[in-house]
Amino acid sequence: MTHKEDRVADQVTGLLLAAGGGRRLGGRPKALLEHRGRPLVEHAVEVLRTAGCARVHVVLGAAADTVRERARLEGCVIVPNAEWEQGMGTSLRAGLGSLAGTGARAALVLLVDQPGIGPQAVARVLAAYEDGSSLVCAAYDGVRGHPVLFGAAHWAGIAATATGDRGARAYLKEHEEAITLVECGDVARPFDIDTPQDLAHLE
Repeated sequence: MTHKEDRVADQVTGLLLAAGGGRRLGGRPKALLEHRGRPLVEHAVEVLRTAGCARVHVVLGAAADTVRERARLEGCVIVPNAEWEQGMGTSLRAGLGSLAGTGARAALVLLVDQPGIGPQAVARVLAAYEDGSSLVCAAYDGVRGHPVLFGAAHWAGIAATATGDRGARAYLKEHEEAITLVECGDVARPFDIDTPQDLAHLE
């Protein structure tokens, strides 16, 4: 491990948003959808760790107790989000809140329902981390997407504007000039698992 990789592992925490209830999937919690023989939440934690996130916080909401029983999440900090039904913004706020006092200087945010985004894309975004002022987004053919990395200097602003399902969208739009875009279209596919048709993407 290089000095920079060491520093990144120490300062950047992986933040997995896995609270969604899968309303358009007939109420099947997204964290528990099967992908390659195990729950999506487990797969996503491994993606973050393989990419270089030594510490991982997982925000759970829908069927949280069942997710804890069925998924192997050893070593993760589990962050409960009782307000998950109000949208992804609540999960982002809960996740960022859980990092206070941990020494983390940035959060690398991954969504549980994007299994087409693997360790290579996450590692690229991670490699663009500089310090607590960093704001980094993966891009797909130039279009901003996930994962995203938020330096600690941005957390309060993001938490203040994260409402409904918009997450950090409003904040990112306001701070577009500060964003470092990292092209990942050659190594990842940013589809979401939202509808029954999307389940075809799972393996």
